[in-house]
Amino acid sequence: MSTSTTANNNSSADVLSAADAPRLAKYHLHEPQHFQVELVQAEHRIRLINAWNSLSSPAAAVVIKPGARVLELGCGQGTATTVLAEAVGPDGHVDAVDPGSLDYGAPLTLGQAQKHISENSPVGKRISWHQATPEDFLASTKEVEDGGKPQHWDVAVLAHCIWYFADSAVLASVLASLRGRVDKLLIAEHAMHATNPAAVPHVLSIVARGMSESFRAQTESDENVRTPVGPRVIKEVAGGQSGGGWKLVGETSVVPDAGMLDGSWEVGTVMSQYFVDQVEKYVDNARTKEVIMTARDTVISAVKALNGVEPASMDVWVSVFE
Repeated sequence: MSTSTTANNNSSADVLSAADAPRLAKYHLHEPQHFQVELVQAEHRIRLINAWNSLSSPAAAVVIKPGARVLELGCGQGTATTVLAEAVGPDGHVDAVDPGSLDYGAPLTLGQAQKHISENSPVGKRISWHQATPEDFLASTKEVEDGGKPQHWDVAVLAHCIWYFADSAVLASVLASLRGRVDKLLIAEHAMHATNPAAVPHVLSIVARGMSESFRAQTESDENVRTPVGPRVIKEVAGGQSGGGWKLVGETSVVPDAGMLDGSWEVGTVMSQYFVDQVEKYVDNARTKEVIMTARDTVISAVKALNGVEPASMDVWVSVFE
């Protein structure tokens, strides 16, 4: 197993650079005043792709490259999809899978965002969107290639989607289903670690949200933080028999740029009345409710300790399995 630290300078494994981000950000439907948000998200996805490729070095083993066939699970509105499609070039292809309703999301829905990319971006024809759970999609593609063979991809990408899963058992099922269908498994998820002190409230807010969600029937939840597991749990699930027995090739961490607002959004959720109402609605045990609300108090205290500095986003764990 190799372990490395993501560098900010370009390497031979880089297929895209930060200079590509403004162009890629324009592929997405957005209000002009929100362009900076799209730009930072594009820059972050470029860093993820280059980190995956660095972990897969030497250059001959680079995984996200021109001509590659990519399976992206949990694609959402296509934030990472467009960057992947750019990286694989006109001879590559991305199958982007998400079970979310096409009318989910605000201010733009999943359907609006995906349709815009398909019809108005240069990479639209390189992407096939699939509204399905990962398990259902993989089951439906078992006998689609010549000779009735299962469809196969060079890599599967799970970028910031694992926390949407109902629980770690679902994650294990998905990873096991990928065995034999992809050569490499690429994962990026928040690391539950804050190199930047301003990101501590983000970590604390996810603990609070996870505690609250654990008392909710997952079949009725559409929250974006349902199973906030860290690198240790993901590695245990992926490496276990129920998860397909994946071997970790390499891992690293990326510290998000200051303009990435995920941390601020999550902190705002926990500090809101909405969070309080959710706890009141779904948590019956008074003692447990007190603990969750105390976790919320720690978020509020951590934000106050920043003395007006905006909460930042925590580190992102990046890994390659085979």
